Amino acid sequence: MGLLSLAIWTPIIFGVVLLALGRDEQARSVRWIALMGAVVSFLVTLPLYDGFRLDTSAMQFVEKSSWIARFNVNYHIGVDGISLWFVLLTAFINVVVVIASWEAITERVSQYMAAFLILSGLMIGVFTALDGLLFYVFFEATLIPMYLIIGIWGGPNKIYAAFKFFLYTLLGSLLMLVALIFLYNKAGGSFDILAWHHLKLGGTIQTLLFFAFFAAFAVKVPMWPVHTWLPDVHVEAPTGGSAVLAAIMLKLGAYGFLRFSLPIAPDASREWAWLMIALSLTAVIYVGLVALVQQDMKKLVAYSSVAHMGFVTLGFFIFNDLGVSGGIVQMIAHGFVSAAMFLCIGVLYDRVHSREISSYGGVVNTMPKFAAFALFFAMANCGLPATAGFVGEWMVILGVVKFNFWMGLAAATTLIFGAAYTLWMFKRVYLGPVTNDDVKGLRDINSREFLMLSLLAAAVLYMGIYPKPFTDVMNTSVADLLKHVAVSKLN
Repeated sequence: MGLLSLAIWTPIIFGVVLLALGRDEQARSVRWIALMGAVVSFLVTLPLYDGFRLDTSAMQFVEKSSWIARFNVNYHIGVDGISLWFVLLTAFINVVVVIASWEAITERVSQYMAAFLILSGLMIGVFTALDGLLFYVFFEATLIPMYLIIGIWGGPNKIYAAFKFFLYTLLGSLLMLVALIFLYNKAGGSFDILAWHHLKLGGTIQTLLFFAFFAAFAVKVPMWPVHTWLPDVHVEAPTGGSAVLAAIMLKLGAYGFLRFSLPIAPDASREWAWLMIALSLTAVIYVGLVALVQQDMKKLVAYSSVAHMGFVTLGFFIFNDLGVSGGIVQMIAHGFVSAAMFLCIGVLYDRVHSREISSYGGVVNTMPKFAAFALFFAMANCGLPATAGFVGEWMVILGVVKFNFWMGLAAATTLIFGAAYTLWMFKRVYLGPVTNDDVKGLRDINSREFLMLSLLAAAVLYMGIYPKPFTDVMNTSVADLLKHVAVSKLN
């Protein structure tokens, strides 16, 4: 078992152990085992970065063994500069979410913690899979624990939200399955994703494949106009579910564009880039305006995620190194910042049991330490320089300006709208005099919550001040991908 297999299966094994415990009387032990599982799972990913070679775009830490020999299906995994950071990000966010859920969840604790650990392993499987069927199995399997997290531990309309989440994402994936089977036959009975990158495909076939992948990945991102499931799910999901959904699960769709759509159907990707750019700019501008009028904090941050992920897809489809690298950096930064935003909302909800902005006011007077963290993450969400939120957005804007000045100008409006809805929310929730007895009785964050927010703050600040380790890893792989996309594959 190599490092990648350890990264995938360590959290899953710990999750199965927690399911075997399965009693609320053992909740204290369950929490410590879950934390140990999350920390160990993160530690086994660190050697991946330490041993990663920056001078090659080839897959590294590759493992390959026969899985279903009759159909030439292999357990084939590996990472390159595009996928490496998402493995580390997934394991890191899992640690933070376990800490965040320490006191918030009091019923079915073992099942809740197990769901997150298993989900973490499955998502790492998506980012590392090099076999088409293996990718599809991991991609679809992530739906199961998240469906349970929403449906069991969610809010009053949790069943509606869980079904909406499941149906939206499943229906899109069925078209992707058809595309995978077609590519399997076209490649002479091989599910090797890297081999698919070199297939010579006609223009019509590429277009059909492009839209089959689009159906699966656009819903997952989610791109406008198939984003409507996201606000409902975020509102009903428990805090940990919202954090993982925003920080990691949305990235599965964007990652799919880089691993499948661009390299397998490069001509169709260039031909339909105008559509992707139009949808991305709509998400950046229109959804930013929608976020301005939200009264529910979770809905506001959910719409904010749609706008920020619009930046990601915009960067991918302008086909220059700044845009693609900026999109990937934005995905990582959004993972840190969005998780922090939802966890901050969770801190308030655990105390007041309301997500409505009108339920608060003057929180800084009673929770000064917490308000300082909230302000820092709000600034990062706005794209303040020296925070992670700035780096990716700035790279994408530079790339888009290089592509087309007016598109770059339109994309830059996200900085204005982002500042408007984030600071407007911060002002109404945290600043001014105390407005009601609920806020008056609030107590500041405890040591556990301080640790949780400190971990994310350190990541956001480090990435904002010194993004070089992040960009160095991806440069060679991005350059190779763009070179590949630039070469026509038409017969």
